[in-house]
Amino acid sequence: MNIISTIVPIFIIIFLGLFSRQKGFFSPDFINQANRLVYYIAIPAMIFSAISKAALKTQMNLSVIIITLVTILSITIAAWGISHFLNIQRSSKGSFIQSSFHGNLGYIGLAVAFYYLGDSGLVKAAIIAGFVMILQNILAVVALQYHSGDAQDGPKMFDTIKKTMGNPVILSAIAGILFSLFSVPMPVIIDRSLDILRGLALPMALLIIGASLSFEKLKSRFFSVLLSSSLKLVFMPAIGFIFYNLFSLSPENYLPGLIILSAPTATLTYIMGKEIGGDPDFAVAAISISTIFSSVTYGVWLSLS
Repeated sequence: MNIISTIVPIFIIIFLGLFSRQKGFFSPDFINQANRLVYYIAIPAMIFSAISKAALKTQMNLSVIIITLVTILSITIAAWGISHFLNIQRSSKGSFIQSSFHGNLGYIGLAVAFYYLGDSGLVKAAIIAGFVMILQNILAVVALQYHSGDAQDGPKMFDTIKKTMGNPVILSAIAGILFSLFSVPMPVIIDRSLDILRGLALPMALLIIGASLSFEKLKSRFFSVLLSSSLKLVFMPAIGFIFYNLFSLSPENYLPGLIILSAPTATLTYIMGKEIGGDPDFAVAAISISTIFSSVTYGVWLSLS
């Protein structure tokens, strides 16, 4: 029952975002501005607030972090090989690979962690997400750059990696870890302001995800999009699940990592595909399909744990 009461409300809000866009309540301009608000202010505030108050010695599990990162690397290698074996068009290969491992952590992964596991689960998931975001953004740049076929874009790769390390979600996680480790006191005014922003973060993020969904580009690339979504939603969490259990980790410890691995394809895949010579249309289709299917796969993985 807890799984249904977690997953269904999240996707009701996502579909409400889709409905609102179709009815004209959300203009493209509003979606862009709201996305910037959530990405640069609300989500980082939520992550910083949660981690800075946590007892990291009991909340951070190095084994879960390592297994989660190794799983992502494994799927990246598999997707790379599959893209060449199936002879996917070169311009789409980078986006195919990226869509297979690059998860929507800030908007959906952390929402599921919070509503299913509470504050404690959110903290654990946010710590794991900080490490995962660094790895998956670097892997995405490498995959896109390698398949872009533009030898003149060397500096762009460096610039994108530099921007990755300045990701507001990563920075907020690092700042929260430092505040927690050094027991830095939080002024009451700042603490309450962060709590207000926390309330904005997840509902607005879910509405934006829904408003961004589009299925117009799916028809011509249905098989490859379905395959990348299967790698992301089925094979990635399956590998993680197997490894977590092989190392005898308890569900209490590994569930935040499994939730992170089960997240659908990130909206950032579209932006990066556009910037680094990928296939933005493929990314939009993968984001939309994987987001819808994750309403089912999340329920499966949580019930198995």
